Amino acid sequence: MAKTSSVEKNNRRRKMAKQYAGKRARLKAIAQNKSATMEERFEAQLKLAQLPRNSAPTRIRNRCELTGRPRAYYRKIKMSRLALRDLANQGLIPGMVKSSW
Repeated sequence: MAKTSSVEKNNRRRKMAKQYAGKRARLKAIAQNKSATMEERFEAQLKLAQLPRNSAPTRIRNRCELTGRPRAYYRKIKMSRLALRDLANQGLIPGMVKSSW
């Protein structure tokens, strides 16, 4: 089980990224617009840099829904390999059996 503080910090980042998504997208569009003047583009970049660091979507870490583990994460099922294995061994995932040969 991951530290509760790490999971909560990641949840705050998700919430903040969602909150600032529109503003961040508008500023990025201005900053990357080649037809805008250099001053407008520079001003948009400065405003973008003044936004909270944790509002960037790249700061969000994918974590397991059950354990909060940040590594060995399967995006399709939003779970780590260890949690998936435990559920499969308990027979809670239909069609998944332990391999043997």
